[in-house]
Amino acid sequence: MANIYRKISFLVPSFIRKPLLRFIGYSNITKDPHKFIGFISTMSLLLGLLTGFFLGPFIGIPFWVVFAITFVLTNMVIYLRLILLVDRKARLVEESLPDALQLMSSNLRAGATIERALLLSSRDEFGPLKVEIDRVGKEVAVGKSVGKALLDMAARVNSRRLLRAVELINSGLDSGGSLATLLESTSSNLRQQFLVDKKIKASISMYIIFIFSAAALISPVLFGLSSFLIEVLRSSFSQVEIPTEAVSSLPIKATQVSLSIDFVIWFIVVFMILNALMASMILGLIGKGRKRDGVKYFIPMILLAIPIFFLARWAIQNVLSGLFAF
Repeated sequence: MANIYRKISFLVPSFIRKPLLRFIGYSNITKDPHKFIGFISTMSLLLGLLTGFFLGPFIGIPFWVVFAITFVLTNMVIYLRLILLVDRKARLVEESLPDALQLMSSNLRAGATIERALLLSSRDEFGPLKVEIDRVGKEVAVGKSVGKALLDMAARVNSRRLLRAVELINSGLDSGGSLATLLESTSSNLRQQFLVDKKIKASISMYIIFIFSAAALISPVLFGLSSFLIEVLRSSFSQVEIPTEAVSSLPIKATQVSLSIDFVIWFIVVFMILNALMASMILGLIGKGRKRDGVKYFIPMILLAIPIFFLARWAIQNVLSGLFAF
């Protein structure tokens, strides 16, 4: 079965498969990347078929529409989950990196070799960084050079700061300079960068709160009000009877509004999903400078926006329905 999954993975288009392989390499997933891609592709395909067969007739939507939506959404959720895993691992590694470099510097000053100093800097509280350091130690023990093992470690973590630290260590090894002093200064610089990042995050927090509130709280309420007004206008136009002679003399022909309220509600729901996606990307650009860093806001926005829309619509109908006759 594993070989079948591997063959299925090569049926996935390369522009999708290559980013997935890269993210799987960055994450803590230890399974074969091609087998993992084949497995999730097969499961999403089966889930789409089952949903199309059983849910499609129940909600009155064609099978292929339900199948396509389920298949795409399942793969999107898995892709977003991989992105979050990669970013979480990189964040934990970067948070532990200054302490690990400081510990390596202390070990070097105490007379340990670079290999020994690296192994002694592996602590349980470092989390994913400890796993990577232990792996480097095993690779060095079987004959791989320290510089190559460190570069391979940097390639497994999606972190520029880790890559720069590894490049500094390798340059110190090649030049024969004081590596302990270099590691200590790098650790200090990283701590200063973290302090600057925290200050920047505090200064832009109001922008993040405003954009999040606008996309997840304010716009659903306004959409609930607008959908109710459309329903009122439909009812009002349907009750107005204009003589044929008067209609023919008007420059604009007045016809009955054929826009159904169900179409309006579906349009609003789709628009809110796209609006939440755009808002989450903007938050990622503002907060971290990368659009994908805002993915973590997307699901909370959807979980807030859609229920608030229906709740606001229900509340407005109950409050104002007595003023209008439907």
